[in-house]
Amino acid sequence: MFKFLDYDFNPENFIAIFRYTFTDNDIIFSETVKFAKTENIIDYDLLDRALFLSFILIGTSYYKTHPSREVILEHKIDKYQANFFDKVYQEGLSQFAYENHLKRADLAHFAPNSPDESDPIPLNPADYSGILSLQSGGKDSLLTAELIANTDHSFLYCGNINSHPSILDNLNANCQIITRHLDLEDLQKSSGLNGHVPVTYILASFAIVQAILNHQSSVFLSVGHEGDEPHSYIDGLPVNHQWSKTWEAEQLLKDYVHRYISKDFVIGSPLRQYSELKIAELFVEKCWQKYGHKFSSCNIANYRQGTDNHNLKWCGNCAKCANSYLLFAPFLERTELDSLFDNSSLFENNNLFDDFKGLLGIDNHLKPFECVGEVDELRKAYSMKNKDYPNLPFKVPNSDFDYQKLNTSQDLNYAK
Repeated sequence: MFKFLDYDFNPENFIAIFRYTFTDNDIIFSETVKFAKTENIIDYDLLDRALFLSFILIGTSYYKTHPSREVILEHKIDKYQANFFDKVYQEGLSQFAYENHLKRADLAHFAPNSPDESDPIPLNPADYSGILSLQSGGKDSLLTAELIANTDHSFLYCGNINSHPSILDNLNANCQIITRHLDLEDLQKSSGLNGHVPVTYILASFAIVQAILNHQSSVFLSVGHEGDEPHSYIDGLPVNHQWSKTWEAEQLLKDYVHRYISKDFVIGSPLRQYSELKIAELFVEKCWQKYGHKFSSCNIANYRQGTDNHNLKWCGNCAKCANSYLLFAPFLERTELDSLFDNSSLFENNNLFDDFKGLLGIDNHLKPFECVGEVDELRKAYSMKNKDYPNLPFKVPNSDFDYQKLNTSQDLNYAK
């Protein structure tokens, strides 16, 4: 069985250590996260509550090697927390389950060991204020940077090497850097299963920790109306590449933070009301001149373990590149968009035809396991592309998707 061991934070160097193991071997996984130093007085009770959330979420990276239905957690959790962690380890690992032929019943089930109890800590507005906004150098987080330019804010980037995208040096406020060191050596020794984890939740928990150290009261993510469309199903479990980006997940995380950390803490995305296609339009309008040839949304070229991403690039041969090409084609001249991809059109790249079919829901191709737009939305983008773009060599169904429609029920007015 997977066992959560312990975690610790060193106030001298701001390094947190999180440790895990399995009951039938002697490997102890140890992950370190180096947070940005501050001179603020630390509320250790508040900090510990945030670190505990990180402790559970980080565990997905090691649990997945040999997943067990039962897990051992000696820290006290109540029924609400157990249900929340069940969601994270089951729906947050749904792609992992799909790719490794597992069912929901095979994944972790947490057992409450404490009576229901909720005692969040109030934040004194005289001590805690301002926004910490997660940054990646992608279109969404850069658009958020422009939208919150007139607020009290700073940025946070999390990497796995001592480097960061140079584009972050041009932001309109300070950007702190934290470094996450996964226990890759012991992961290789464990020789178990592999797959995607709810990384957005993990990064959000790091941002909550850093915001507490900074004495800030809000954490902004940069997620549009995305992630809700499942790729497939396993016995009623929706298979979702990035469940932790869904509206449901954002609400669950907010509720957890309000119950167990502080009711005064704000967490969410100011882009949530917008479709991905609308975000692309806004990015061209507000950000392209400044960031158009410096940003990237390509994971392969920039965000794999150990990759030096000081200068962000596009590989031009992955589903993320294809998705971005579709989203920007209605709003950019072909020569401008093609210049990001060695002056070639991705619609003419036959290596991407299956990816485009998956993105556009054609010939029963599975939607790529990436953070991409909805099928109807991407069909709409294709139909809107400027006339100088070539056509794909297959018919794309029409779509009446209204990309301008705001999801007002998901507009929490974070940036106002």
